Amino acid sequence: MSVDILGYVYAATVAAGGVFGYVKAKSIPSLGAGLVFGSVLGYGAYQTSQDPSNIKLSIATTMVLGGIMGFRYYNSGKIMPAGMLTLLSAVMLVKTVVRSFTAVPMKTQ
Repeated sequence: MSVDILGYVYAATVAAGGVFGYVKAKSIPSLGAGLVFGSVLGYGAYQTSQDPSNIKLSIATTMVLGGIMGFRYYNSGKIMPAGMLTLLSAVMLVKTVVRSFTAVPMKTQ
């Protein structure tokens, strides 16, 4: 059983981005969204650490966040934070799917 380190880093990055958005621009929606998405992604990383084939929560959350930020990037053209989170979400989506297919199946006792 391997720990999903990149999943935890991604979750922490999303949460830290929400805190940074609040500190920089006093944006309460950024704080709320960053902490909620970061927490859900952290739980998803925990689930995939326990069972690499349990990717539903991670995939769904990553797709929603990537879609929202992709839409914001399309409308604003700003790399930070929308473009960066769109790119990170795409990378994490591919990483999560590949990890689920290449993981060794768990043995039941």
